[in-house]
Amino acid sequence: MAETVIHQPRVAWQGAQAFVRAAGGSEYTAFAGRVVSRLGTDLYGELADTRERLLTAAAATGGDRRAADIELGRWRVRLEDLLRTHPELAGAVQDLSAEPH
Repeated sequence: MAETVIHQPRVAWQGAQAFVRAAGGSEYTAFAGRVVSRLGTDLYGELADTRERLLTAAAATGGDRRAADIELGRWRVRLEDLLRTHPELAGAVQDLSAEPH
């Protein structure tokens, strides 16, 4: 039987991209619902905080990418930590990253 190897840094990076894209987009509510059901309320709350920071930055700067880049880094580290302590959640992060946003 073949064993699947999961490259956690790659999963975290792709997850971070999906989380930040969804947090700043119109699909936020649906994505947030999937996050809470698959990863729990802690990450759901952090996603809401990311959305607030992105929207505030967009209003203040007119769309400067700096806030999104900072959030991307935060999510990459957050998801790497999550996967290090709970490797069984890699599939959920991959699924969230692959879903259409």
